[in-house]
Amino acid sequence: MATGIVNNKFVIVGGGISGVTCAEQLASQFPSDRILLLTASNLIKAVTNYKQVSKTLEDFDVEEQPCSFLEEKYPNIKVIQSAVKELRTHQQRVLTENGQWFDYEKLCVCAGGRPKLIARDNPNVLGIRDTDSAQEFQKRLCSAQRIAVVGNGGIALELVYEIEGCEVIWAIKDKAIGNTFFDAGAAQFLIPALEALKPERPASCRRTKYTTEDQEKEEKSSAQAGELGSALGPDWHEGLKLKGTQEVSHKVHVEYQCEVKGIYTPEEFLKSQLTALQFPEHNSDKLKPQTDTAKVWPVYVELSNGRTFGCDFIVSATGVIPNTEPIVQGNNIEIAEDFGIKVDDHMRTSVSGVYAAGDVCTASWEPSALWQQMRLWTQARQMGWYAARCMAADALGEPIELDFCFELFSHITKFFNYKVVLLGKYNAQGLGRDHELMVRCTKGMEYVKLVLRGGRMVGAVLIGDTNLEETFENLILNQMDLSAYGEDLLNPSIDIEDYFD
Repeated sequence: MATGIVNNKFVIVGGGISGVTCAEQLASQFPSDRILLLTASNLIKAVTNYKQVSKTLEDFDVEEQPCSFLEEKYPNIKVIQSAVKELRTHQQRVLTENGQWFDYEKLCVCAGGRPKLIARDNPNVLGIRDTDSAQEFQKRLCSAQRIAVVGNGGIALELVYEIEGCEVIWAIKDKAIGNTFFDAGAAQFLIPALEALKPERPASCRRTKYTTEDQEKEEKSSAQAGELGSALGPDWHEGLKLKGTQEVSHKVHVEYQCEVKGIYTPEEFLKSQLTALQFPEHNSDKLKPQTDTAKVWPVYVELSNGRTFGCDFIVSATGVIPNTEPIVQGNNIEIAEDFGIKVDDHMRTSVSGVYAAGDVCTASWEPSALWQQMRLWTQARQMGWYAARCMAADALGEPIELDFCFELFSHITKFFNYKVVLLGKYNAQGLGRDHELMVRCTKGMEYVKLVLRGGRMVGAVLIGDTNLEETFENLILNQMDLSAYGEDLLNPSIDIEDYFD
């Protein structure tokens, strides 16, 4: 064996939620074996305050910690702060950017994803994926009067609500906001929160950014090298002051059913003969905004609906691409249509001894009728935990069944300061016309939507403090015929929890 190569039973690539969870689980199961975690960042994402809300729903915080935190907690974990340069699966060997070779018996790739930017290498287009990019956004925002946000996913929803002191042009390709998470009815329920005064934020922050002078230098050099840190967790914006230069609170204008057609510098804009528009005072397509001649903006964005706006910078929040390079280079690792690494129901890739979990992978087994993969931090934790269990079972020659968390899709989060719970086929995904919806809405308080097929509940959206998630989860899981109950399922005068107790 070549000199300088270190043998390891288990190697994990990635210091995000899935990678750290995988390492912790393996360290617990194999306390006498060394677990190696390779990460490009000097900070890891640790899951804290974990709470099992119901059979499948879980709630937790994500804290950024220095790498030493993990090593102190688990003496058999060794963290190497260096990105992966090369993987040789035929030799079961990995090379890091700092020139070290490591052998492995089993490898788990938890490299996450990178922002799918609408324009790469444009200094006026920012993607928000990790802590450093979020802090760069905060720095740019504090001197901004107007920004454009492009995208309709979780990051975009959180951004437009949290930003203060700045005009926000929000461009989405859908007919309603939050199309990934809920329907047009839920969107209408949430829209008033964009204009309402926000409740005061608690003084304490649930996560801390650990930085030393040396770390700042390392972060700068990593950013210049194009390395990304781990994905943001829940409540990533806590501790960041997201405020522009203006004395306004929420000032958001939504441009629906459009995409970015062009991005221009001031010089390019002058040559284009396009007309920039003022910030619209009302969210209505019938009220055409006036021409903006007040100032020259650093960047101009032309939308496919014919409107053009000047702004200080653009936030591209249009999803992520699985971060598979350089893992797949030169290796026969199968890639799915969405560019994720294909994994089977034991989180194994097409190459023996190599597993994958989190945003980097694509679940390629036949899923439960009530589960779908979404690249969310809850699934990252579940996949990392389950991948570790599968690696351990394989190492010990023991059988293992698909974990129960893959039986029902469930996610708990917060949008516009409302608690949001999503269960099963919450948006009737893949059901065609073979379903019916039941909705209960109390303005400013709650929005409840049930998805039923053949009289059985298959999905639910709960916005607000409904306390119905466990009851509806059970009804979805046991597939009880609810035809006889009709609209009583959402009758506010009936205690539905006692009804099915």
